[in-house]
Amino acid sequence: MKKHLNTLFVTTQGAYLAKDGETVAVRIEQKTVLQIPIHTLDGIVCFGSIGCSPYLMGFCAEQDVTISFLTEYGRFLAMVKGPVSGNVLLRRKQFRMADDAVISAQVAGFILTGKIANSRTVLERSLRDHQERINHEAVKKVSTRLLVYLQKEMQKDDLEKLRGIEGDSAHKYFGVFDELIFQQKESFVFSGRNRRPPTDRVNCLLSFVYTLIVHDVRSALESVGLDPAVGFLHRDRPGRPSLALDMMEEFRPFLADRLVLSMINRGQVKPNGFTIKESGAVHMDDETRKTVLTTYQKRKQDSLTHPFLNEEVQIGNLFFIQALLLARFIRGDLDGYPPFIWK
Repeated sequence: MKKHLNTLFVTTQGAYLAKDGETVAVRIEQKTVLQIPIHTLDGIVCFGSIGCSPYLMGFCAEQDVTISFLTEYGRFLAMVKGPVSGNVLLRRKQFRMADDAVISAQVAGFILTGKIANSRTVLERSLRDHQERINHEAVKKVSTRLLVYLQKEMQKDDLEKLRGIEGDSAHKYFGVFDELIFQQKESFVFSGRNRRPPTDRVNCLLSFVYTLIVHDVRSALESVGLDPAVGFLHRDRPGRPSLALDMMEEFRPFLADRLVLSMINRGQVKPNGFTIKESGAVHMDDETRKTVLTTYQKRKQDSLTHPFLNEEVQIGNLFFIQALLLARFIRGDLDGYPPFIWK
């Protein structure tokens, strides 16, 4: 199994990456500060002004190690990767299925079932563990509404209706998200989802972690031979990894949202780790970004029992497992795509 656990995040501005034998060398002011064997890496993510030698790019492409370039604040810029692996027949079938409105709605229903179920679990766990610290009635009302969607609405064959359900469930879920923040509430206020750019600290954290997940999901999809640009819920758009955005939906609540809530409530991130620009955009500083990256990497090392495979797996491997299950569904080996549902 391909392990999506070891990602090299480079955040030091002015750093330069080069090939040194069978290793990736990180150099700052022409001095090598880190060397990592290529076989231990799944991907490299560069934030901001980071240089990279052509020889290293070619070496990483040969070794199936993806290099992603993001702005200092986490907006995707470009990616260097090797040839797409896998059977061309799988991708051809993926394209045909994505062109079929009924099949697209079916796959979207599977994906949204995972997202809404995991969103509800986030709420239910908070109701169970912190019932005296939150507006129990408001959170329970949203949880009940999400349950209604799961029980009655997810088998529709109309993609637009499913998108409407997704939009409404997300609006209601994020409408009570602020209730799940118990510490530092004056500084980490959440009044709704916003992005491009985020205008509060909570949205800044959410957008950043979502970007990290998209990188890992995209790499996983490519590793099993699927085209990350051709999705079912998210439709084709130049430069957008639509299938990666599809699959990310089921990981948002379980991985990203809980990670952000945990970092805020445990005091791992502080208000002074963010700056507010004249435009109103909120950016995190280098230390906060490193804290988020370290916490994300550690979380991927944790284990759980996969609900479909009934086997213990590391969270960092979930992306590959779900990509593999989606590929099996597209090939016809499975009757449906089993989304990851956190229990």
